[in-house]
Amino acid sequence: MIDDLLKQYPIVTDQINAPELRVLLRELERVLDAGVPGDIVEFGCYEGTAALFMQRVLQLRGEQRQLHVYDSFEGLPDKTMPDRSPAGEQFQAGELRASKDTLIKNFRQANLPLPIIHKNWFKYLTQEDMPTSVALAFLDGDFYESILDSLRLVWPRLSSGAAVLIDDFQSESLPGVAKALDEWARTHRLSSHPEASLAIVTANA
Repeated sequence: MIDDLLKQYPIVTDQINAPELRVLLRELERVLDAGVPGDIVEFGCYEGTAALFMQRVLQLRGEQRQLHVYDSFEGLPDKTMPDRSPAGEQFQAGELRASKDTLIKNFRQANLPLPIIHKNWFKYLTQEDMPTSVALAFLDGDFYESILDSLRLVWPRLSSGAAVLIDDFQSESLPGVAKALDEWARTHRLSSHPEASLAIVTANA
């Protein structure tokens, strides 16, 4: 199914590529096949490329789970010290701004049900903004604080066997991502493995 979807539908932005999408959709199918309970969440949805493909998988499989997407729609926040890298000077506050209207338009043009859209900076979200349980979380916050904020929100809601995928884990331009996950892994005694620039974590029983 995954290769067919990637051949049939366009990748509408350059913020995620086919190898990354293949890993993300594979993990989505894994948790669905395993019957891991919960909804699907994406932190940092931009114009919706990953969300479109995840919604297609849910629709084709007849899943009744909800897809939740979270974004400020204001672009990147301010960097903090862990984000600083000579290779990432292009990533400044306000970069990668996308509008909620563009996200909605992309879903309507694809004839797909809209996800549940949460518009806010991650640091202002609370557990009330989260679904009761989460089967898969895709975290694409780019910066140290954004990744930590999304991990704090997602972690209490993860079902046993849930997958957490974190984008840009191996990016020299965005070092805060790996620093945030490494810090979280130490305090929560978990392990992750990289694949196609993503870090993949599986929630334990």
